Amino acid sequence: MSSLTIYQKEAWYDLISVWRTPGFVLPALAFPVVFYLFFGVLFSPAGSNSHAAYMLVTYSCFGIMGPAMFNFAMNIASDRAQGWLTLKRLSPMPVSAYLLAKMVTSLAFAMLIILMLFSVAAIFGDVRLEQGQWLGLALLLLAGTVPFALIGLLLGLTLSDKAAPGVVNLLYLPMAFLSGLWLPIHLLPQFLQQLAWMWPSYHLSQLGLKLLAMDQGQPVLLHLTILLLTTALLTGLCLLIFRRYTGAK
Repeated sequence: MSSLTIYQKEAWYDLISVWRTPGFVLPALAFPVVFYLFFGVLFSPAGSNSHAAYMLVTYSCFGIMGPAMFNFAMNIASDRAQGWLTLKRLSPMPVSAYLLAKMVTSLAFAMLIILMLFSVAAIFGDVRLEQGQWLGLALLLLAGTVPFALIGLLLGLTLSDKAAPGVVNLLYLPMAFLSGLWLPIHLLPQFLQQLAWMWPSYHLSQLGLKLLAMDQGQPVLLHLTILLLTTALLTGLCLLIFRRYTGAK
């Protein structure tokens, strides 16, 4: 069996396995869409679609974070507890295929959430963007999935299967709120606006809002640099811990 076939099969089976888990699929897809309908569309000021467009960006960021963090954290913690990760390491399959499969699953869910939110925004929120803005925002969100997948991987490698779901929620929900993803960041108290800088979700949302000229005005390079440094740091930590647990080279 060729290496490419191994990667393809592992990615496909991982996606099917997750898709057959209603407890993961339904909340991952429904929560961002329902929240956006309420807070981005129904509560949008009459006669203006700028609020709906703004909240489309922030709730899209919120939507792609969840599947990435939960898929990695919960499933890897479960695989460790059940010995499945050890079996994978002993098999001829490359360890990278295992990780890439989970990344593909996270991206597939992110793409589906993006399409759902974009459709709701255009149909019910009367959001009208240029074709380049739609495409640029979608690509940015897909790329922005990576640091949250790494956070999930880090938690999955360090937490038990019972602790992982609770800890992910304790991190995921406050991170979304403090980043200004549920409410526009300028509505938060000043000290919370300052704390938003420590979260990658804030910088991702500001890059998305920059495409719509609705951001807080900081330079693009600043947000990109912080996101890249965060991603590099998380990658280094994950590599160290993954090698410790699996002996991967």
